[in-house]
Amino acid sequence: MAPEDDDDERGFFAEKPVARPGKPHYSGHRERLRERLREGGQAALAEYELLETLLFRSIPRADTKPVAKALIARFGSFAEVLGAPEHLLREVKGVGPAVAFDLKLAAAAAERMLKGRIRGRQVLTSWSDVIDYCRAAMAFEPREQFRILFLDKKNALIADEVQQRGTIDHTPVYPREVVKRALELSATALILVHNHPSGDPTPSRADIEMTRLVVESAKPLGIAVHDHIIVGKNGHASLKGLQLI
Repeated sequence: MAPEDDDDERGFFAEKPVARPGKPHYSGHRERLRERLREGGQAALAEYELLETLLFRSIPRADTKPVAKALIARFGSFAEVLGAPEHLLREVKGVGPAVAFDLKLAAAAAERMLKGRIRGRQVLTSWSDVIDYCRAAMAFEPREQFRILFLDKKNALIADEVQQRGTIDHTPVYPREVVKRALELSATALILVHNHPSGDPTPSRADIEMTRLVVESAKPLGIAVHDHIIVGKNGHASLKGLQLI
């Protein structure tokens, strides 16, 4: 007998009138979505339609539109669905382990692709790619994370590390540890990044003070802090752009 979770995600949304011989009622709809995606790219589909299409392989024998719409209704957007924790995804009826895994796999693939755009390149000349990567990696995390991009003297990425994980509104940061790790990696510049789970990327007073402490600790050792980026689902903020460092 199949596990209950598999029955749920593959069968719940298949409750339809008695099927006629031949193709399922949703097969034509799937082909139309595929054709629109092939011809017009992702912009040709609404967010729930793109999610529907992504779910075709996870739910091969049922209509994926109801579960896609349920996910968007619960989390708000395609990006927020991919960024949602697996245990919350599985609270949506029709989402079992296979669907939740495939959604997290898609999120990981997107993050890896965006990281590939900045690896080995001069980060300061690829700023939009840096922002895209940071938002994909952190904007929808349910708790604060403090990440550091370590750069060499040519401003190419040496390492990308999450140094601290915190609560929903605070992450402890220790400037001495930041500088110590930079020296271990022979980094000459840093980009600090953290997320605001509230969605609002506006820097707090504590964010500003912490950044200045890191700058003051790093400068005597010849390590520059190029920026501190704060990301959230509503956008991002640059402390350098705001002239706060």
